[in-house]
Amino acid sequence: MSDLLERLRGRGWRLTAQRRVVAEVLDGEHVHLTADEVLARATVKLPEISRATVYNTLGELVSLGEVIEVPTNGRAMRYDPNAHHPHQHLTCSGCGAIRDVHPVGDPLDHLPDTERFGFSVSEAEVTYWGVCPECALA
Repeated sequence: MSDLLERLRGRGWRLTAQRRVVAEVLDGEHVHLTADEVLARATVKLPEISRATVYNTLGELVSLGEVIEVPTNGRAMRYDPNAHHPHQHLTCSGCGAIRDVHPVGDPLDHLPDTERFGFSVSEAEVTYWGVCPECALA
C-alpha cells in the first residue's frame, strides 16, 4: 500500500474505488501531475471515473493537507503527494518537469532580520528554476 493510501486510511477517510485510484495514481517519488494527467492515468485503471470526481478528490486531498498544490508560472497546477516530508522544488523552465530537492540548511536562515519587517516567519517555500538535461540538448 502506498504512503498516501496509508495516511488516508489512518485518517479514516472513506476510500471509494474512485478515491483509491486517484491516490494510487499520485503514489511514487517525484510525482507532480496535473489534474488532467491524474485523470488520464485514473481512467486507465477505472474507465468510468469522471473529471469532476478527479478534481473534487484532488481538492479534498489538498484540503486535508495530504497533497500539495505546486504552482508552475502560467502552466497547469501540479499535485505533489510528498506533503509530509519537507522539501523544495526544482522546476525546468523549458518543459515544466519538477523534481523534489532537499537543500542543506534552513531557508529561513537566509532571510535577514532586516528583511522580515517584524514578521514572525514560520516557513519558507523555495522554487529553484533551471533547464533540465533534455531541454538543454534541444
